[in-house]
Amino acid sequence: MDCCAYDRQFNARHAEDDLREYRRDGPTGLTRALIEALSAGGIEGKSVLEIGGGVGTVHHELLRAGADAAVDVDASRAYISAAREESERQGHADRVDYRVGDFVALADVIEPADVVALDRVICCYADMSSLVARSAALAKGRYGLVYPRYSVLSRIAIAVLNVGFRLSRSPFRSYLHRTAEVDAILADHGLVRRLHRTTLIWQLAVYERPNA
Repeated sequence: MDCCAYDRQFNARHAEDDLREYRRDGPTGLTRALIEALSAGGIEGKSVLEIGGGVGTVHHELLRAGADAAVDVDASRAYISAAREESERQGHADRVDYRVGDFVALADVIEPADVVALDRVICCYADMSSLVARSAALAKGRYGLVYPRYSVLSRIAIAVLNVGFRLSRSPFRSYLHRTAEVDAILADHGLVRRLHRTTLIWQLAVYERPNA
């Protein structure tokens, strides 16, 4: 899928709505739990890589908590624009490097980071194995992601979503990936799972590189 599909799905209207919600409510649900887990024990001086960051909730909060710098890679130009606008409002625009494009295609020119985050990203990407493997390779310390549980309910929900995309002639699709397959890829890259939480549809998993 090219970036135009992401631009169409994650457009300016959606970005404006999400930015307004973030400014009103701050991080919520598993996103808040992800941020807390990634910053546990102190985030001061750490570098952050956020992939598919949307309006940048994760990197904004980690920078506010003391992280030194962040890179945000997103295939949606509207969301990159919204994230940059918010970083300017919060006063840390000079500490964030924004990259527009497919992370897998850009991974060779992205520097490793102490903390890597993918919040509701792998469900938007067909080639999960490449996305997880290439992002895991850049994690020097912690790695966290939020993605759908592999369950009957999730399978039904994603099937319904994809019917809607087809009817609207959108090339965008949602994907459901097996938890065991995600775990195996991360284990192959030396990351050990330290936290796992679930809701009805979503799951949060946070990993660490031993002795990092």
